[in-house]
Amino acid sequence: MAIKMNLGDTELILSVCRKYKLSAPQTAYVLATAYHETAHTMKPIKELGGEKYLKSKKYYPYFGRGYVQLTWKENYIKAGKKLGADFIHNPGLLLEARYAAPILVVGMIEGWFTGKKLSDYISGTKSDFVGARRIINGTDKASLISDYAKIYLTYLLNEPQKPVEAPKDYVVPVQPPVSKPSVQAPQAGFWATLLELLKKLFKRT
Repeated sequence: MAIKMNLGDTELILSVCRKYKLSAPQTAYVLATAYHETAHTMKPIKELGGEKYLKSKKYYPYFGRGYVQLTWKENYIKAGKKLGADFIHNPGLLLEARYAAPILVVGMIEGWFTGKKLSDYISGTKSDFVGARRIINGTDKASLISDYAKIYLTYLLNEPQKPVEAPKDYVVPVQPPVSKPSVQAPQAGFWATLLELLKKLFKRT
């Protein structure tokens, strides 16, 4: 099996995994997913097939793109909101690594695709590489991708990895604003009541 750590954008994806402090098993599964979904190129690609085939899909024109083959309009909208980009009118942006990488990594961490998260299957001493396929696509090719993940994990654990920084144009997902408790100004009636109390107090003295 010709899996190599210098294939395509492997180092870029590694840099994003490190940015989010993923463990070696989690990183291995992210890489395995990208390897499978990109037809072993480790480059953002569009769903394989001719125009006639793609138009037959219910989700056309929002067919699979990127490292993780994002599909369906609602998922394009969700990812666009997360990354501050308009993927509905510019779906080709999903073929740019600066968008495709965070969609792959953060999407798997937060469960953008099916609601299942990376930590649901790979966390601590638990490494369910077969079950983790549910993060992306049910049980489709689950065993095969599990085998890829084991190979990547061997590389990560046995070969020294040089530090890799995320590229300067890497798009950081938009964090939802933290709502602060509103502080309401005292109502006019409050001041009137206070003034009456002060008047009574001074009369007594």
